[in-house]
Parts: sequence; structure tokens; C-alpha cells
Amino acid sequence: MAVESPRGAELKGAAADAGTAETTEVTAGTGAVGEGSGTARDTPGGPDAGNGSPADAETPSADAGNGAVKADMKDRAKDGAPSGDGGEAPTGGATAAALDATASGPLGRRIAYWLGARATGTWARVRRHPIFSVIIATAALLRVVAMVGYQPVMFFNDSFDYLHVAMGLYPHPLRPDGYSFLLWALKPFHSFALVAAVQHLMGLGMGVMIYALLRRKFGLPGWGASLATVPVLFDAYQIQLEHLVLSDTTFTFLVMCAVTLLLWHDRPSWKIALAIGLIVGFSWLTRSVGAPVLLGVLAFMLIRRMGWRTMAITAAACALPVLSYMTWYKVDSGKFAITESNGIFLYARAYKFADCHKMHGLPVSEYPLCTEPANRLPNSQDGIWNAASPLNRFPGTRFSPENNAASNDFAKRAILAQPGDYLKVVAHDFFRVFRWDRTVFPDKATYSQYEFGKKSNALPDWRMDADSTASGEARAYEHGDARTRVIEPFGGVMRGYQDVVYLRGTMLGGVLLLGLGGMVALWRRFGGEALLPWTLATGLLLAPAATAEFDYRYVLPAVPLAALAAGMAFTPEVRHRLDGWWRRLRGRPGPAGALDVPSEPVGRKVPEVTAR
Repeated sequence: MAVESPRGAELKGAAADAGTAETTEVTAGTGAVGEGSGTARDTPGGPDAGNGSPADAETPSADAGNGAVKADMKDRAKDGAPSGDGGEAPTGGATAAALDATASGPLGRRIAYWLGARATGTWARVRRHPIFSVIIATAALLRVVAMVGYQPVMFFNDSFDYLHVAMGLYPHPLRPDGYSFLLWALKPFHSFALVAAVQHLMGLGMGVMIYALLRRKFGLPGWGASLATVPVLFDAYQIQLEHLVLSDTTFTFLVMCAVTLLLWHDRPSWKIALAIGLIVGFSWLTRSVGAPVLLGVLAFMLIRRMGWRTMAITAAACALPVLSYMTWYKVDSGKFAITESNGIFLYARAYKFADCHKMHGLPVSEYPLCTEPANRLPNSQDGIWNAASPLNRFPGTRFSPENNAASNDFAKRAILAQPGDYLKVVAHDFFRVFRWDRTVFPDKATYSQYEFGKKSNALPDWRMDADSTASGEARAYEHGDARTRVIEPFGGVMRGYQDVVYLRGTMLGGVLLLGLGGMVALWRRFGGEALLPWTLATGLLLAPAATAEFDYRYVLPAVPLAALAAGMAFTPEVRHRLDGWWRRLRGRPGPAGALDVPSEPVGRKVPEVTAR
């Protein structure tokens, strides 16, 4: 009788059924890390979990029980035969045979074999991930209904600025052009429906990334990893945001790509670090709040001790697109910058509380920006967009370098003179995120653009420049009528769905608290790997409150990161530590320092014991 090795003992039950769907996933719980180990791998994920790629998320881990099967599949693949996963080979063979019956010649047979193998592989993945397959299919169906019900796309006020840049590229003074580059790249197709489809695919892709990380990398069961994707895949306001011509979905997708790459690799290679930096750089050019994302990524690398070389490559790669854009801005406008709006948005934040009587040494040139409390407009953004805004007291264009510089200086003086008032308005807007009820804000006209409506408004005839209007450029982009058409009953389905199914602010607060609870369990390592998505999610909620004003569209980019961090609170390592604390509180003995693993290290040979 031979004694099994520790690895074999742990996979004893799984090896007996290696052809089933879930068997190959059990390696996710085999690692062990001490509280203060300082090692690269912080969570159990199998011997190679940290060195894989997100594409491997749907591929079973190798183990002793399925090695022979994989070898056989490999041999069959060399001969041109279709290969499947475990017991699925007959299905693939039948499919390939049916296709081969109608094909002629070697090329036809190869195509038939390839199609059969692809069909078999897809069905095998569905069987391995049944719950998530149902969730992702349902989420895709909801997005199809939205596309059919609101054709070709939906518009927001800001949509036409992005579109104007896409029709003739130039550095926009109000917001960076990253999203406009996407619209420009898709312009030859003359289809807003294609723009919406690409953004809906980004939304589905974020759900896939969350599931892949939690299932493959962090060892959650299929139902647990699937549950974490629900806030992203089923939130009606998320679906509606994807259907708007706006930068938020693209920005969120880019941030999630960078986070996925970074979490997937415990020790990123220089190529991975380069990719992460470039992605963060493009997210910065999509929305200005991408700058804090870079700081969060570099801080995480520093805490995780990924090395100065990795950090330098990431920072340099991020700087490449950003500096190139700033150089373009310099050539076009004469200033080395990304926009001319940062000071004006900060002024909108200070407009809510600024009292010129408390600001000593205020330059006379900035006196026009003062407003008496009795005459102050109700919302911070009124300080920019309202016709009665003090900014309109200055001559020239609103987003000129002179106005931006004066507004920036005024806002900083107000914040330094009234730090308590500044913190009060920031806290008010930050905690507004977590209210249960979704109220009309900042006004009905703006709020209605965040919802699936019963009818659409005509495209505006705003002058974009001397030669074009907003509606004219939309028609030129589409090569036809671009006005949103509401198609019933599909539009009604989405309106009814949006009335019921969405992530309330209080629920988002609960999701963030779950992630924080998992981080507390790993406090000696600054919360472990969940530190990255949790801090980025919190930062994305805090940044608008600190620099501009609360807006519902600014909340949604934080949801995928918060959901990921919440899912990571249920990894085997976190559960073990919490169980150890609970045992100690109840006065019961039990291991609390490390995960239960065999005393012999994995791979060490165990001598056979012969039965007598």
C-alpha cells in the first residue's frame, strides 16, 4: 500500500472524476501564506495561478488526473482531429463529421474540424461554468433589448463635444480626447449602433474579468464569483450608461483591464508592466480622473514590493501617451497641458461655499468671481453652466487659459481660507452616493438623460463652431437620421426593468464594507490584493466630490472595482483568518496562523509503506 503525497491527498476526491467540470478548479485552495510572510503570492491559487493570463480563466488547471486526457487531446490535435474537454470529445467529433460531410478538399476538412473543435470547446466551458453562463447570456440579452428598443444610440449633453472632436481631431479644452479617438476610429462604419454595441461588449467584458479573477485566481466557487458580477451585468443604469455616447464605459473598461492584469500576475514581467502603464495612460486621456488611478497602481506596486524596475516601466509607459497628447496640445494651443478646465471645475466646487470676506489678499482681477451667499445658485455646477455664473463676467471664451488660471487660483484661496467648509461640502457629496433613494439631481432635464425615456428629444442645434451644429455632425457621423427612436415594446421592457433592477446607493455602501471587512482580516499586509480595487473604487467616488460635484454617472465606474473587492473578501485565506479570530473569541483552540495545508511541502517525495 502506497502513501499518497500531500498533493495527491488533497486532490484525492478530485482526481477520481477528472473529466467533470469542477474537478480542475480545486487547485485554487492549495496555497498557504503566513500573516507576515512578505511573499509574492498572497492568496491560494495553485502553483501557476499567478503566472497565467486572463485568457486561461476558462481552461482547467493541470493535475495528475487529467494529464493522460490532455496528452491524448494533444496527439489527436496533431492529426487534425477535433479535441474537446474530457468526455465532450464525442460531441465535437459528431459536429466535425457533420460539417465534413458538406466540405470538400483539405481546406474544407480543416475548417470543419476547427468549427467542430470550437463548438465543443464552447459547450465545455458552459458546462464548467453553468451559473455564470446563464448570467452572462441573460446580461447580453438585456443589452440586445436596449439596442433594439433605443435605436441607434442615446445622447447626453456632453456627447456632442466628443462627437465634434471625432469629426475633426483637435485637443478639446474642456475634456481630454481619449473617447473621441474611439468615435473617430469607428467613424468609417457610420453607425452609432456599432458604438453602442462596442460599449455593451465592454460592459460584458468587465463582468467576465471579475468572474475570471475571483474564480481562477482567488479560488471562489462558481456561484460566489458569479454573484460578484451581478451589480455590473444587471444594473439598469449601467446598461443605459453603456448605451449613451459618453466616455464613462470606456474609462471603466480600461481601468478594469489594468487592474485585472496587475492582480493576475504576482510578479509582472516588463511586458505586463508596459501594458498596464499604457492602459492607465489611455484611461487618463479618456477621463482626467485617470491620474489618481496611476497613483493607486504605483502605490499598490510599492506595497507589494514588485520592484522599482516594474514601477518605473509602468510610469514611463503611462507617460508616453499622456506626454504625446500634451505635446499635441502645446502645438495646437500654445500650452503644455491636457485641458483648460481643471481650475474651472475646482471653482465650481468652491463656488458652493467661497466667501470673499474670509479670503485675505485676493487679487482685484478675481473679484468678479465673488458671490454673496444670498445670491448664490443652488448647485456647484451652476458656477460653470448657468447663465448667471460669475464666470460669464469675464470676456472671451469660458474655457480660456486666462479664465482657467484665475478660477484655479480663486478656488485654492477659498479652500485654504475655509478648509472646514470645503470638507463639509466634500463629505456631503461623498455620502450622497450611499442614499437609498435615487432622487432627481441636479435638475430634471439632466436626470432624465440618465434614464430610458418614453420618447426621445430632437437633436440640439447648438453651434459647435462656425461651420457645424450638433445635430448636423450627428447626421454626418451616422450618414442618416441619428435621432434616438424608441421602439416598443422593447423600450417599455427596459423602462420597467430600470424602475426595479438597479444598485441602490446603500447597497453599494454594503459592497464596499464587505471589501473592507476582507481587507481587515489581512491587515498585516495592508489588506492583501483587495487593496487595489477597493482603494480605486473609493477614490473614484471621492474624486468628483473633491474636485467638482456629485453626479450619478460618476458613481457607476466604481461599481466593478467595489464588486471585485467584495468578492475577494471571501477567498479561502480571508475565511480562514476570520475563522481563527472567531475561534479565539469563543475560547476554542484551533489553527489561526496559516491555511490548513499538508505538513510536507508540495512536491516532496513520500516513501512507500508496504503492507505486511
